[in-house]
Amino acid sequence: MKKIFTILLLVLLVVGCNSTPKEEGNISVYTRDATSGTREAFFGFIELGEELTNEAIEVASNGDMATKIGNDDYGIGYVSLDTDFVANKIMALSYEGVEATKENVINKSYTLSRPFMFVTRETGTFESTDKEELVAAFCDFMVNSVEGGLAISNAGAIVTNEAARTSWADLAHKYPVLTKDNSNLTIVCVGSTSVEKALKALLESFQPLAGNFQFQMNQTGSGDGQKRVLGADKDGPNKGDIGFASRSFKSEEDTHKALATGEFALDAVVVAISTKNKSGVTSVTKEQCFKVFSGEIRKFSELK
Repeated sequence: MKKIFTILLLVLLVVGCNSTPKEEGNISVYTRDATSGTREAFFGFIELGEELTNEAIEVASNGDMATKIGNDDYGIGYVSLDTDFVANKIMALSYEGVEATKENVINKSYTLSRPFMFVTRETGTFESTDKEELVAAFCDFMVNSVEGGLAISNAGAIVTNEAARTSWADLAHKYPVLTKDNSNLTIVCVGSTSVEKALKALLESFQPLAGNFQFQMNQTGSGDGQKRVLGADKDGPNKGDIGFASRSFKSEEDTHKALATGEFALDAVVVAISTKNKSGVTSVTKEQCFKVFSGEIRKFSELK
């Protein structure tokens, strides 16, 4: 009898231990570095100035952000809408009850949106006249052609001037350089990491139409976009031909000397969590975002 009682007691203890709820972990806040256009845009949207929590984990790029969040059950951060959410195992949270979609960005119901901008070197400062003409042609392809718009759209970014775009066949005649073998020319792109997916799609689409030129993408953040083509680093080892920013250029980022500059797409900033997150949270408000990223809210249960 004593043996039976002992066994029953052990069973009850095991069952009791297994029924104890698992303690909820603290939210892991992920953020981009200070040169990031995505960070600047997002912090501006939620009006987060210097209040970012000291516990925030800083990451180097949009891709790094997505990877880190996907691998952290309690992670939260912000990424570009053109991020591959499925591959990175992250899910987008609605903002103020509105889903992050192209349609909602265009109709302005999703308010966490921002422009993708570009700027080139000044006329006469490229390595050759052929390269200068090639860059001009690419910018025209990116901003004005139907084919460029399709590349942008397929990469997940948003084309805002779709109706005004023209077939590339009607634009290409302006650039004699396109008829040459340009495999010895390399267009160097710098700046925002958020534009990488759309930019790569554009360059790959343009490459066979322009003499099979080469390209390099040295994306390090929006703060380097203007700096490396027209600013302090325009003649340094990290110089570029076209600089990109995932925000509007600031007043101190002078672009008026550029061969070409402007907006080529729209994007949205998306608050994201891991698909492994079991909190049930699907939407956040501006106030909640402020409290999470300032450290005031520390548990996902507080977001319900």
